[in-house]
Amino acid sequence: MKPSIIPRSFGTHDGPFHADEVTACSLLLLYDLIDRDKITRTRNQEELEKFEFVCDVGGIYDPDIKRFDHHQIEYKGTMSSAGMILKYLLKEGYMDEVLYGHINRSLVIGIDAIDNGLITQRLGHCSFSGVITNYVPCDYGMDSSGLFKAFSSALDFAYGHIKRLQERFFYIKSCKEAVNDSMKKGQDYLLFDEAMPWMENFFELDGESHPALFVIMPSGEFWKLRGIPPSFDQKMKVRHPLPKKWAGLLEDDLKKVTDIPGAVFCHKGRFISIWKTKEDALNAFKLAVKK
Repeated sequence: MKPSIIPRSFGTHDGPFHADEVTACSLLLLYDLIDRDKITRTRNQEELEKFEFVCDVGGIYDPDIKRFDHHQIEYKGTMSSAGMILKYLLKEGYMDEVLYGHINRSLVIGIDAIDNGLITQRLGHCSFSGVITNYVPCDYGMDSSGLFKAFSSALDFAYGHIKRLQERFFYIKSCKEAVNDSMKKGQDYLLFDEAMPWMENFFELDGESHPALFVIMPSGEFWKLRGIPPSFDQKMKVRHPLPKKWAGLLEDDLKKVTDIPGAVFCHKGRFISIWKTKEDALNAFKLAVKK
């Protein structure tokens, strides 16, 4: 006789933990499908059978019975338990394809690839998976209580990160109409009277074929003139760099070469400059494109 399933419970393996099951657990918490006090770490198969969700252990991948392991020979895919849970949330209607794609591209694809050995850490680069691994206690002899405490700390970090990813996604989408309105003017610059995320929406709205070269918007107490990249995948490039003679200049030095009284700063990479007023930024734009 099979044991009764504990509603809203979550089981994963004990011992050292990794980003995939921590992320899977975080996603289920974020969508209110499990309870924090019903998380258990064990490899005892009889215990695992009691839990509603089981991730990264148990040798079964079957979303219909909420089992999400990827270690068994039968599984030929590239997902880890993180990708499996994200796909489950999509299939069950907790998120749409657009949000799924955003979280997958922003985080989960990398977690899956690292956990399955498809990519390795680059020198000098710390991945999300690397951060989670650093929560594992240094003491190899740490008892289960200490490991669970460390797992909980990693869970707090992952939950907060994913929650912010989702909140940022919704905020970006809320600015789409404002970006579209500015694009409709067909000018060679985009002008916003308040600071907002624009790049994602710009390229989603066919920005690659739009004539705009720069964005002008508030930046704290100042205004910025920022070059627009040729495409979303080339964010470190710009369609039209700022003048060479502005590169790296501050205040008085920048004022001298531009004759703009509100000059503050121009990055040496010539992709962004800062000005005291909107009028200053607009004048800087005209100089930059020789209008």
